This record gives sequence, C-alpha cells and structure tokens, in this order.
Amino acid sequence: MVDISGKGDVVREAIAAGKIFLQPKTLLAIREGTVVKGNVLATARIAATLAVKNTPLLIPLCHTIPISTIIVDFVECEEYIETTVKVKSTGKTGVEMEALTGVSVALLTIWDMVKSAEKDAQGQYPVTRIQDIRVIKKRKGT
Repeated sequence: MVDISGKGDVVREAIAAGKIFLQPKTLLAIREGTVVKGNVLATARIAATLAVKNTPLLIPLCHTIPISTIIVDFVECEEYIETTVKVKSTGKTGVEMEALTGVSVALLTIWDMVKSAEKDAQGQYPVTRIQDIRVIKKRKGT
C-alpha cells in the first residue's frame, strides 16, 4: 500500500459511470417490473452500495476509507441502462476506485438478474454487454 499517513484529511468525491446493453424485451421487463428475479434496479442499487463499502476487500491495495455519501442513479435508454455512482469521503485518499467498483457491481447485478431473458437458443448473449466504465469526475477539496 502507498503510505498516506502524511496527508491531511480532505473532502474527496468521484463519479463513475458505465452502460449495460440489453435486448428491447428485457429493457421493457425491467421498466414494467416483470423480471423473474425481482426489482432489477433496486437490487443493483443495493449491490453498488455494498460494493463501494467493500472495495478494500475486493481490490487488495485500496485503503479502507470513511464513506460519507453514495448515490447510485440509473438512466434507462433505448438500447442500454447507464449506471452512475457518486462517492464522497473526507480522508487522505481518493474515492475513484470505490465509484468504479460500485458501477461495475451494479452492472454485473443487472446482468445476473436478467441473464435468463438475454440468452439465445444456444445459451449465448448476443446483445448483452457492459462497456464504457469510466471515471467522469474526480474532485479534491471543498
């Protein structure tokens, strides 16, 4: 781990986003709340929150930091759902890894919840894909 003991506590914020492309029938089922496993976006929101809190357990050299805010949002588009995760902390190191982990786990949770609807006759996923996971903004200071 990098030694951050000499750094002062500063407000830090990161926003990350990513997309999952799905079939139109799957996107409709999510909107209508008819997915067999339950409420997809509510479950993905909880999963993202847990992922942010547990990032140091998943990424070996991340520091354990105090998280003060986690905001998970979804935008449903014609071909995909975009997930955005905003993380805020007051501490000695940034929160971009936490935001990226939250986005990644939210998207993976969506995939898990709809995979039976996304498979084709051969059991493959011809449309389903996760892409564009990125840090949109990173801020340090007030």
